[in-house]
Amino acid sequence: MAKRILDCFASDFAAFTKKDLLESIQKSEGRVLACETIGYIQPMLGNVTNAEFAASMGADLLLLNMFDVKKPVIQGLPDCPPENTIQMIKKLTGRPIGINLEPVAAGKEGETDALWAMTEGRRATLENGKLACDMGVDMILLTGNPGIGVTNEAITETLQLYHDNFGDQLILAAGKMHASGILTEAAENIITKDDILAFRNAGADIILLPAPGTVPGITTEYVKELVSYAHCLGALTITAIGTSQEGADTATIKQLALMCKMTGTDMHHLGDAGYAGISLPENIMAYSIAIRGVRHTYHRMASSVNR
Repeated sequence: MAKRILDCFASDFAAFTKKDLLESIQKSEGRVLACETIGYIQPMLGNVTNAEFAASMGADLLLLNMFDVKKPVIQGLPDCPPENTIQMIKKLTGRPIGINLEPVAAGKEGETDALWAMTEGRRATLENGKLACDMGVDMILLTGNPGIGVTNEAITETLQLYHDNFGDQLILAAGKMHASGILTEAAENIITKDDILAFRNAGADIILLPAPGTVPGITTEYVKELVSYAHCLGALTITAIGTSQEGADTATIKQLALMCKMTGTDMHHLGDAGYAGISLPENIMAYSIAIRGVRHTYHRMASSVNR
């Protein structure tokens, strides 16, 4: 039987199956923090990866955004064969690792700036999903970066494909933190009960929802209703701050954290845009303390990867 994440060490995570990790998240009762980082951007600490920095500030799970499975780059990582990139990050951080993949066909991308421009290894194709699985990724999140043009319909189709091919090996999460360039799926239409049902039926283990207060019209009450619905379907949920508010002041972060906690969500997400590449480090710790106090926060921060 899996421990709750609050009590886990690196050796526990290394031994977890997909089922164990999901059970561990559920047992932690809304006190699991996932932090997103971008690997190809110069790390805040120079020769220490942003993933390591986020882990040191209290992140339980690390989510790599804009990670190209065909050309993996994580600045600050010691030299290793490209196919061993995920295993090296796990070795250095002792954390479960997820990546974002984006279900948008070639030539169908929306308008976006150069920072978010799509690469072939970021598309949510069957080939890329298998590569991620083979590299040792613990979770794939099907979502969309700003302006890319990912629709909920495309997420559903890809979920079914991934579930059929390797859904028993890793966690499948799905949802959007913002409209991702699809104006008809903005505000309250970012995700609806119909979308949640479609995602769950297609194989989603975790439903991603925008955090209250991060997207126009997304209130605590609205998200709470969607979380309850996802739970009724047997899915876990993660509320996400993907609107650069992970770079707000700590007072705002604490307010967002408590609103997310009130929705009943199982996991909390902080995005990668403090400045660029990682949430403000002080906000990672502030968010962690808000949802679980200093005891569990410092336990996560202080635990050696050799345990």
